[in-house]
Amino acid sequence: MTAIRQLSPRLSNQIAAGEVVERPASVVKELVENAIDAGADRVDVEVEQGGVKLIRVRDNGHGIAEADLPLSLSRHATSKISDLDDLEAVPTLGFRGEALASISSVSRLTLTSRTSASEAASRVEAEGREMDARLSPAAHPVGTTVEMRDLFFNTPARRKFLKTEKTEFGHIEECLRRQALACFETGFSLRHNQKGIQNLRPAAEQTDRERRVASLCGRQFMDNAVVIDAEASGLRLWGWVALPTFSRSQSDLQYFFVNRRVIRDRLVAHAVRQAYRDVLYNNRHPAFVLYLELDPANVDVNVHPTKHEVRFRDGRLVHDFIFRTLHRALADVTPDDHLHGAMVESMNREQQAASQGMGPAPPVMPASGGYPGPGAGSGGAGQPVDWQASDQMAFYQSLNSGGGTAPTAGPGAGQAGSAPMAAMPAAAPAPHEGSEPPLGYAIAQLHGIYILAQSSRGMVVVDMHAAHERITYERMKQALEAENLRSQPLLVPLTLAVSQREASVAESHDADLRTLGLQVERMGPETLVVRQVPALLREADTEQLVRDVVSDLMTHGRSDRVEARIWELLSTMACHGSVRANHALTIPEMNQLLRDMEATERSGQCNHGRPTWTVMTLSELDKLFMRGQ
Repeated sequence: MTAIRQLSPRLSNQIAAGEVVERPASVVKELVENAIDAGADRVDVEVEQGGVKLIRVRDNGHGIAEADLPLSLSRHATSKISDLDDLEAVPTLGFRGEALASISSVSRLTLTSRTSASEAASRVEAEGREMDARLSPAAHPVGTTVEMRDLFFNTPARRKFLKTEKTEFGHIEECLRRQALACFETGFSLRHNQKGIQNLRPAAEQTDRERRVASLCGRQFMDNAVVIDAEASGLRLWGWVALPTFSRSQSDLQYFFVNRRVIRDRLVAHAVRQAYRDVLYNNRHPAFVLYLELDPANVDVNVHPTKHEVRFRDGRLVHDFIFRTLHRALADVTPDDHLHGAMVESMNREQQAASQGMGPAPPVMPASGGYPGPGAGSGGAGQPVDWQASDQMAFYQSLNSGGGTAPTAGPGAGQAGSAPMAAMPAAAPAPHEGSEPPLGYAIAQLHGIYILAQSSRGMVVVDMHAAHERITYERMKQALEAENLRSQPLLVPLTLAVSQREASVAESHDADLRTLGLQVERMGPETLVVRQVPALLREADTEQLVRDVVSDLMTHGRSDRVEARIWELLSTMACHGSVRANHALTIPEMNQLLRDMEATERSGQCNHGRPTWTVMTLSELDKLFMRGQ
């Protein structure tokens, strides 16, 4: 071992650069965050060769004074904090003062800036080998431009780890997408190799924000998104979450921001995954753009070099708030929400086809109609009658003979030559004061598996087993909640050997375990005894269940293992208790199933996450038969 010695400033900065500057996208992130902290409402980013040759970030913020320019390239030099109290409640995106010093140690950096109080701008330059900053006058409007050239020119080993130009630019594009989603009040532009890629104007109004999210995350995401906005206990969660039917094969459309800072946090991921627990198909991932706002003093942002992770002072409160907000929002999703997304998607496809010269777009029917369906009769609202095949044949024969009339309350009524949308008894009154249910009215059963229904929107096909399974499942959950969770004593108490930490966690969370129906006592430093378990789980693997619950309590401060196991059991019971294929249903039974679906939470998916119904809009049907072309 050699004697202890002080590292040189250049080597110290290069070591710090290993944490701050991973790739060109890291440079863009740090510079754009500095621009936003400077109060800029316009940030222009220009890169060449994937950011390796050039990264130029220009903003119109308040700028840097000439006297502070050389100091800005020094390590741990910042205007954002001054004492420990500032560090405990950081309101800005950057605060350590390492970014510019680290970047300049592995590249050729030029910083040009001007404040509103200065008549002229100044420029400071620094290179990796020569850490001395060179100051000179320059021409520049109010704001700052940071130009970085030849990244890792003096550390070739680091440069070898960079990927292709396309890959590195993809990371830059994703980085700017996150910043644009985080700061709606700021406009952004991106150019690559002198070619314009993105140009976003400031979005102050809600419609402008939705337009920005649609341009960055896709129009289809916004068409299938549910708006979230909830406040409680000093927390506010707002943004957009996609319907369960709009799931992804990978977690590539998940953005979560805490006080405008994009993060990846296990606690947040667990809360979101738990909210989508029984509405997502196997190995699918939800899509969301969510914003959590809370007092900066209640979150520590200084726990990771790249600031991608945070630590909440009350993690359990945050977890429960996120879970309950999303769980309630997904439960409140109605068939109308699904239908609205399907209609908007259909309209967008038709408009796109029309704009590309593929023929005129067929007319899109309104979202609701006022005509009666085949299940409507004189029995009153919500009392459908059986419309037998003989009635249908008689009606068709009366139309052919000229003795029948088409319904007049539906779309297209009063237009000369317009054909009826569907044949149905004209004398049947429309239920619900001239409106129709979202899923329409049943008209037939297909192959003993599917229910065919029609509405003013088009044709609805329902998987009767999946739909009945969800209805039964939700009713069983409600019945269980009304009776509370009952425990059953074990005939022979189960003794578990655990670590001291696990035993301490179980002891400190005794009240939580009892709420879950578990009675667990600590009998020694590394021994737990299980005396009671939930009655519904008496046949389950008790040892594994308790170990999983304690593990969750250690990691997240709460556990949903017992609830998940019970729900899994109820799901199995609901599956076996639902109607099976080839079970013949009458028209009234099919209509009743549709009405139950409309009144049931999460009816868009069965217990296993599969869709329970789908819709084909009139415009899509018209396109199949080339109507209107």
